[in-house]
Amino acid sequence: MKVPEKYQFIVALGKALHVYGIPSYKIQSHLTEVSKKQGITGSFMDSPTWISYVFYEGEKSYNYVECVLPGSLNLGAYSRIAELTNKVIDSKINNSQIIEELDIIHAKTKIINHYRLTLAYAFAAGSFSILIGTNLVSFIFSLLLGAFIYLLVFLTSKSKYLENVFESLSALVATIICCSLTLIFPNFNIGLTILASIIIFIPGLAITTALEEITSKSLVSGGAKLFDAIILLFKQFFGVLLGLALMTSIVDIDVTHHVSEMPKWTIYFAIPILSITLLPIFQVRKKDIIFGVLTGVIAFFMTVLFSGYGILVSTFIGTLVVVGMSRIFGLISKTPKTVYLIQGIVMLVPGSKSFMGLSSSFFNPSTTSGSGNLFEQVAFILMGIIGGLLFAGTFREKRPKGKEVTTKK
Repeated sequence: MKVPEKYQFIVALGKALHVYGIPSYKIQSHLTEVSKKQGITGSFMDSPTWISYVFYEGEKSYNYVECVLPGSLNLGAYSRIAELTNKVIDSKINNSQIIEELDIIHAKTKIINHYRLTLAYAFAAGSFSILIGTNLVSFIFSLLLGAFIYLLVFLTSKSKYLENVFESLSALVATIICCSLTLIFPNFNIGLTILASIIIFIPGLAITTALEEITSKSLVSGGAKLFDAIILLFKQFFGVLLGLALMTSIVDIDVTHHVSEMPKWTIYFAIPILSITLLPIFQVRKKDIIFGVLTGVIAFFMTVLFSGYGILVSTFIGTLVVVGMSRIFGLISKTPKTVYLIQGIVMLVPGSKSFMGLSSSFFNPSTTSGSGNLFEQVAFILMGIIGGLLFAGTFREKRPKGKEVTTKK
């Protein structure tokens, strides 16, 4: 059944927001705002694998339900769609032009610069290895492994099988390579280099987004995304465990060996570099680059500045500052604050600590206090982020801009 013409642009807008990984409660808020401005009464439901829209006309209603694949985060596309939404609200564009604009946005997302992404994956792994403490040899191979992981990402677009097993396969290959390197370099940091090479895919942001949705009462979507993120974490950890089991059966390897020799001042370079590497990965627009990097750097240093008050308080304050800065930058650049907010939050998320906690539980079962402390830190960071978003008013219902839709009695 064909979608009625007057509803087509709302359906297309909702599907575009879903495809580009925007949280469900934000999608529902956007669609509600647009429909009200167009004088359309509707109810919208968005979940990770399906969308359901209901439009009302007096006593009649039109239902639209479609199965869709989970979206991946694209901040550049979201920024363009937000601009398009504002044009719709201000009645600066008609329905047919909306579809054309969305097609242009879709086309731009398909333009991929593999050279930039290779560098982004490489330096994301290298800069993260510096943040968690490493030596020069491990840092160099973190860069190389990060670039190699992007090669696997590229190959997944050519093979459905590789796409399905990518998380476990990438972790398995990285583990085997790292274990082999210890035979040549005795001071090589196995565990931290493995973690650094796959840090882009550790679902810290996904877990945070899921809890954000649950807090905003999008229980179905949030619950599904939380479970998916946990499964993703275990798929990656399975690849690491399998690789270690294979290599330790051949050679004697000390997984817990760790040597940190990098100068402390290198951290101050690693933080902005890590923030910059997120730009091509999230396809951030050029006009949002400077404010995006600033938000990420500020987020990290705020947690360091208030670290003396504990990880919960420092993360809470860091999140409040990130929300405030994202609003200010959004007003200056006319870009949705979410574009900057996500880049700031991603510097706070506890994905790496979750992975390290699992590692401690499996590799050192006798020393449960260490892993327990890491899991406690993960919980505190998550509570700090969600609490900061909650107190900053991020979850409050968005009011439509401009003139209200009025009805005559």
